[in-house]
Amino acid sequence: MDWQAHRREAHKLGRTQEYLKQLVYGGNDGIVTTFAIVAGFAGAAADGVAQIGGLAVLVFGLANLFADAVSMGLGEFLSLRSQHDLYRARRNSELHEIKRNPDQERMELFEILRQRGLPAGEADTAAGILSRHPEIMADLMMTYEFGMTDPAEESPLLNGLSTFLAFVAFGSIPLAPYFLLPPDDRTFLLSVAATALALTSLGLLRWSATGERLFRSVGETILVGSICAMVAFVVGWIVGG
Repeated sequence: MDWQAHRREAHKLGRTQEYLKQLVYGGNDGIVTTFAIVAGFAGAAADGVAQIGGLAVLVFGLANLFADAVSMGLGEFLSLRSQHDLYRARRNSELHEIKRNPDQERMELFEILRQRGLPAGEADTAAGILSRHPEIMADLMMTYEFGMTDPAEESPLLNGLSTFLAFVAFGSIPLAPYFLLPPDDRTFLLSVAATALALTSLGLLRWSATGERLFRSVGETILVGSICAMVAFVVGWIVGG
């Protein structure tokens, strides 16, 4: 059996859990970004959204939606690529140190194992065994000395694509009423409701993947999105008023 498939099956890891960070991060930012456009226009309109026009909301909303989605997707891609490069460089440096100064590195590993709770005798024995296997020793030192985990299992391309798709999928929901209805106050209220529904769905997705308390998962997601949306509306009202 493929090791990755076995790991997912043994630990109940689904695709949602593997890409949860990208889904929540991209989805929440997408919702907030596009609703900020809608709320900003609504706040700036003295006599309602119709004064500005639904076309302007759609044009600015879609422009921001795709521009920010591409930016976030590429940002996630470059960030993870940088993590890969940094990990490899630091690990190669650690392997060089193990080869150049094995006794010092063995003592460092001994101290790390002692701090992790092993008795001195067992820590010394384990450090002696591991010092004969530089690759394994380097992996342990990366984790416990530098606090870095191997990002090799994470794909920069897939992570970036997941962020992009989550941003577009969730971010298009606040704009949906403006595709279907004329731009008036009722349409804005429908956009508010659609935004709340999108944030709730994102919270439920987080709850399903993490097993956290339902109220916390959904409540935190709605609260964060609502604060951002309220700020956008108030700024639009101040500028337009």
